[in-house]
Amino acid sequence: MSGPGEPSFDAGFQACFLDLLAWRRDVRRFRTTPLEPALVEDLLAAAHMAPSVGNSQPWRFVLVGEPQRRDRVRESFLRCNQRALEAYDGEAAARYARLKLEGLDAAPVQLAVFCDEGTDQGRGLGRRTMPEMLAYSAVCAINTLWLAARMHGVGVGWVSILEPDVVTEALDVPASWRLIAYLCLGYPVEEHRDPELERSGWQARRGLNERILRR
Repeated sequence: MSGPGEPSFDAGFQACFLDLLAWRRDVRRFRTTPLEPALVEDLLAAAHMAPSVGNSQPWRFVLVGEPQRRDRVRESFLRCNQRALEAYDGEAAARYARLKLEGLDAAPVQLAVFCDEGTDQGRGLGRRTMPEMLAYSAVCAINTLWLAARMHGVGVGWVSILEPDVVTEALDVPASWRLIAYLCLGYPVEEHRDPELERSGWQARRGLNERILRR
């Protein structure tokens, strides 16, 4: 039961929320259609509502628009992608080569998410024994952004095949900032409920019961 002034998340909302989770995909194929700046700001505002340890809000967003900086990020991806391909052999190498693992050439928005490990906001609350909670808080912001983007029909792709030090240097950010994610944002070329890696035969998802340990 909701009290006066409290939101009511009824069965219809709950069903829509589960659909949102089911249709949230890691997008690799983007249309080049630009995103409205106001929409990007709205997505960042949603991400900024994420929970954080000690209310530290350690996430830092860098919108990467300068061609020279984007080129350095892409060059880093190409180096890492080639090394990753060389680490596989046989059918695994062939499957990897068929995957489209980045949207750097098409996505209209590139967003780097950093964690400010030098922030004094939050006064260290909740992270004296687990300092990694700062980074986990930044990941919460990324997930919130991802769901908000999906709600607006915007796709998000997380490019993890990168050299963090190279990207950090290319973006010229403070030394206390640690790269957490490099994201591509844009409208997807196609929509799929199932993950691309499942469709390509790379790896299927497994059941929840395999992920629960009871003590």
